[in-house]
Amino acid sequence: MLTELRQKYKELELRLHPDCKALLDTWQTTKEKYSGETFAFGVRDKTIQLPFTYKSLSGTSIRKVYLPKYHDWGDILQWQLQENVPGEFPYTAGVFPLKREGEDPTRMFAGEGGPERTNRRFHYVSLGQPAIRLSTAFDSVTLYGEDPAHRPDIYGKVGNSGVSIATVDDAKKLYSGFDLCDPKTSVSMTINGPAPMLLAFFMNAAIDQECEKYIKEKGLEKEVAKKLDDIFKATGRPAYNGALPEGNNGLGLSLLGVSGDQVLPADVYAQLKAKALAAVRGTVQADILKEDQAQNTCIFSTEFALKMMGDVQQYFIEQKVRNFYSVSISGYHIAEAGANPISQLAFTLSNGFTYVEYYLSRGMHIDDFAPNLSFFFSNGMDPEYSVIGRVARRIWAKAIKYKYKGNDRSQKLKYHIQTSGRSLHAQEIDFNDIRTTLQALYAIYDNCNSLHTNAYDEAITTPTEESVRRAMAIQLIINRELGTAKNENPNQGSFLIEELTDLVEEAVLNEFKRITDRGGVLGAMERMYQRNKIQEESMYYEHQKHTGEYPIVGVNTFLSKNGSPTIIPGEVIRSTTEEKEYQIESLAAFKERHKDTSVTALRRLQQVAMDNGNIFAELIETVKHASLGQITHALYEVGGQYRRSM
Repeated sequence: MLTELRQKYKELELRLHPDCKALLDTWQTTKEKYSGETFAFGVRDKTIQLPFTYKSLSGTSIRKVYLPKYHDWGDILQWQLQENVPGEFPYTAGVFPLKREGEDPTRMFAGEGGPERTNRRFHYVSLGQPAIRLSTAFDSVTLYGEDPAHRPDIYGKVGNSGVSIATVDDAKKLYSGFDLCDPKTSVSMTINGPAPMLLAFFMNAAIDQECEKYIKEKGLEKEVAKKLDDIFKATGRPAYNGALPEGNNGLGLSLLGVSGDQVLPADVYAQLKAKALAAVRGTVQADILKEDQAQNTCIFSTEFALKMMGDVQQYFIEQKVRNFYSVSISGYHIAEAGANPISQLAFTLSNGFTYVEYYLSRGMHIDDFAPNLSFFFSNGMDPEYSVIGRVARRIWAKAIKYKYKGNDRSQKLKYHIQTSGRSLHAQEIDFNDIRTTLQALYAIYDNCNSLHTNAYDEAITTPTEESVRRAMAIQLIINRELGTAKNENPNQGSFLIEELTDLVEEAVLNEFKRITDRGGVLGAMERMYQRNKIQEESMYYEHQKHTGEYPIVGVNTFLSKNGSPTIIPGEVIRSTTEEKEYQIESLAAFKERHKDTSVTALRRLQQVAMDNGNIFAELIETVKHASLGQITHALYEVGGQYRRSM
């Protein structure tokens, strides 16, 4: 009898898939690995060892990761295949084994007035923080690729609801005092249509910071000062407008008005450029598909915009830019336009797979570009938001592994969360902080990689220093004070979370089918499928809110004794006339300094575009001589301007 059972055991074991057998065989080792006081894991070529337990005030020891207490092989295997520990395929619980030590996922959004005002806000929100995580909002003039001007349709928008950036010098001032090549500095830029130009501004700012550090390190200040005096003999030298804020050491300002290659030997500059490109960390949004579907800041034809996105990624591969994301595939704006969480996730992931297919069609290898893709989601109050990261990671990992044969680094979907701006209301605005706190808790429990918490007064004005500080405190209190947040897989094991994950995954896959039936993402866009669906879902939400069927405290229920009226701000923060004029004057001075080189640089850029060369590689040079508006209009002539299909 025993022999027969052993024989049957062997027969059944042979029927197991080798991957499944390997998972079961290593289960005991996995349990032992997660039972110690410390935890070691590899990141690229380094081994990192971190504390694995937290002791509460009561003396209770809380582990960072808990494993299920299953004994049945079927249960264990099912959990490993669909959930698994953080950092292991299919990455449902997270893409890294543990979170970074000494770096909260906090990323704060700022942008107002000229580059100096926003630079001061950046230094205010990051003062004393162990890691610098900046997120940049640009004004609508910049978003549409134009230069600040006295033109009636431009002047009033300069520096409002975002920062005005028109030249590489503006970018240098914007990020001055932050070491852009420090591994603890990360910069995100919310820009889409003109993203390649703004990215070129940023990269040049980082390269010139490295040049500044080299000049100081080698004691070349006097030699370089003499060269600068010669360069600016006939023109005024640009400068930071006003006093430097606390924390700004002036890094990035020494080479205003020039590029490092004008004051250093070509071989030295090339080395410093390569060093900077390999070190910079951050993200540029550059998601043109969601612009057409939801946000509407398209400026170039879709085909030309996609070509430039591909050029950016190709440049990143060739220059070994590994720590900067070439695109932030964004669902946030889809949600803000009215989509429910399932549509947000389905449209965003389908856009992501469209970029994958396009980059592959250009001959890039999946493992060369997939790690440079990042995602950006909104977190609202609906239950589906509690699993948006889990579902996204699982779908992405399986598709990249099984369909595209990508390696484990390519399979890891990294994403930023911003709490819902749409859920902020102009009535009882103090309640908005409560909503933001709950949405932030969703994100942190779901192991997001980066998080921005909205300020409570954003429904009525640009956030004040006080409201931004409160918004940051929400994250810090959750991460540093909330006991359960010391654990890094709190959602695993919940019946509700597991069921929601399966339901949302199924709904997203069904939406993929509907998009495929319409010719894929681009085919569906031609039929305006995504826009129509977003509008229908927005209308449904507004109707439910208006009738009170969808309760919103302080808006349609639990009103105050005076009826919870809309709050009217005493003062709306706007850019000043002086700031507008200074930007226009700075731009005019920039154009005057480069009047002898800008025309040639722009013609060379156009020729590269017509020859189907790498536009971004040329933009890195063009932005040293031309402004944002000059470049945009030069590219319109060769790439076409956006026109919506009606």
